[in-house]
Amino acid sequence: MILIDLKKYRFWILAVLIVMLLGLTVNGSRWVMKMIYPLHYKELIFKYAENYNLDPYLVAAIIRTESKFYEKAQSGKNARGLMQIAPITGEWASKELSVKDYDEEMLFIPDLNIMIGCWYLDRLRMEFKNNLPLMLAAYNGGSGNVRKWLNDPRYSSDGMTLDHIPFLETKAYVDKVLKSYKIYNMIYR
Repeated sequence: MILIDLKKYRFWILAVLIVMLLGLTVNGSRWVMKMIYPLHYKELIFKYAENYNLDPYLVAAIIRTESKFYEKAQSGKNARGLMQIAPITGEWASKELSVKDYDEEMLFIPDLNIMIGCWYLDRLRMEFKNNLPLMLAAYNGGSGNVRKWLNDPRYSSDGMTLDHIPFLETKAYVDKVLKSYKIYNMIYR
């Protein structure tokens, strides 16, 4: 049996490891990015995105931002599931979509949660005329607040776009989703 003095070769071992890591990063950067920006529930995301005329990568970006793809996620405000649907939105959507025997706990079911999330996004898309930052601000901060901000010269100079989002959480949310959306398009498209 041959014993190797690792201390003697540590520089070369470290150099080889660095070269291997760089090779993995350069050649496998897409793989690494897919680990950071996964596309779980792809079939459901694509199904409901198509049903509601949405970009599936936008839906994935929202899910990543809202729940990191954890189907049992629940916020302090009781929003639930992958797309963090508030109980009041779930109840409203369940009536509009004729969901049989609706119960709040059903918001943890990925199929129903993504369907409701896409349905709601579609409504916001129509309400805010396809203006993505407004849609996202409304998804997070409420469409009533976005309409108020659009009518307030402190937040909107033209009544059609927001120059400033007064809720720090909503501003950060919009920025995160837009960044993730860009990355999802770069990785998967």
